[in-house]
Amino acid sequence: MKSQDIGLLLYLSCLDKQVATDSMLWQLPDNKEGWVADGMIEPDLHEAQKGDRAVRYTARALEQQTGISKSQINLSLNRCYSIGLAMKDQQSGIPVVNRKALYNFIVHGLKYVFPARPGALTRGIATSFGAPVLQGKLLSAGDHLLVWPFAYGNAKGLTVEPLFKTAPFAAGRSPRLYAVLALVDAIRLGQPRESNLAVELLKEHLSEP
Repeated sequence: MKSQDIGLLLYLSCLDKQVATDSMLWQLPDNKEGWVADGMIEPDLHEAQKGDRAVRYTARALEQQTGISKSQINLSLNRCYSIGLAMKDQQSGIPVVNRKALYNFIVHGLKYVFPARPGALTRGIATSFGAPVLQGKLLSAGDHLLVWPFAYGNAKGLTVEPLFKTAPFAAGRSPRLYAVLALVDAIRLGQPRESNLAVELLKEHLSEP
């Protein structure tokens, strides 16, 4: 398993909820100024989403939304199918995430398989307790924010390598995925109170659409 496999499954779980509510797939975060680069949205795929919902689950669509190459997406899905973290829908062929198994792995095993440690001060995108999903929910969580290094970042803090290489790009295209990835980082990095809060919020985000 690779860390991008978990990132792809998290995106798919977010996509399921967006499809279920028919919300705009390309809605950008409120704090996108200085973060999301111009031209990141693909107009042709944006138009396609108005018709066939299945197009959102193609390798091409997933590549455009996550930054993971089509070939790597196919490899990731095959690995997830083989260990039961996902399956193919028998009628549509769309990948379906095993949400319970994914949640249990993130809560109990992720920080051991894909550990993270804060590094030097840098500019980037706030994650863990510094991200909007956790802001205001903790009285104090440390002297410095934790951030993913990113050229378009709008925060300064201690460096944390994102779960997968293109996570900042993908988070800039999906507010829901940004929230989920920040919660995952809080579980990987946080003290018990931050981690426990993130676990409860993640359960809500990974619930069935």
